[in-house]
Amino acid sequence: MFTMLNKLQNYSEQAIQAARYIGQGFMVTLDHMNRLPITIQYPYEKLIPSERFRGRIHFEFDKCIACEVCVRVCPINLPVVDWELKKDVKKKQLKNYSIDFGVCIFCGNCVEYCPTNCLSMTEEYELSIYDRHDLNYDQIALGRLPISAIEDSTIQTISNLSYLTKGSTESHLNSRNITNFLD
Repeated sequence: MFTMLNKLQNYSEQAIQAARYIGQGFMVTLDHMNRLPITIQYPYEKLIPSERFRGRIHFEFDKCIACEVCVRVCPINLPVVDWELKKDVKKKQLKNYSIDFGVCIFCGNCVEYCPTNCLSMTEEYELSIYDRHDLNYDQIALGRLPISAIEDSTIQTISNLSYLTKGSTESHLNSRNITNFLD
């Protein structure tokens, strides 16, 4: 008789626990139903990248002293620097500079360690192209500044997702874990 009562008690505890888990899941579902969608209509709307976003590299030919620090700090030795030594002034003169963005990992080391600040990161992230060889940018292509999403009149910019309030995201962090069986 005791074993049957214990089994009945254990069964009822498990049923109550399962109902709690279902209720927790239902509350999360209801919470998500009250939110607006996060999806943006990409070609017509664009999010403004953050200030420290690492996009395409911009290069200023006149500032470069051909020291090759960017090549040494690059984890994959990517920038190609062609220079010649001018013996009369005993200085290097830059002839050509190129970066292949098909291989670049956008780590930003070249920008950070450049002593003359001739390299900088832009907010350009649309580098898709049909031929991968077109991703090899020379100093002329690297010198072009991209059109900012803020300045483009054909695009609606979204600076932040203001409808995701801080309170709505914190409630999920504080909720109990469903796999926690030690209640």
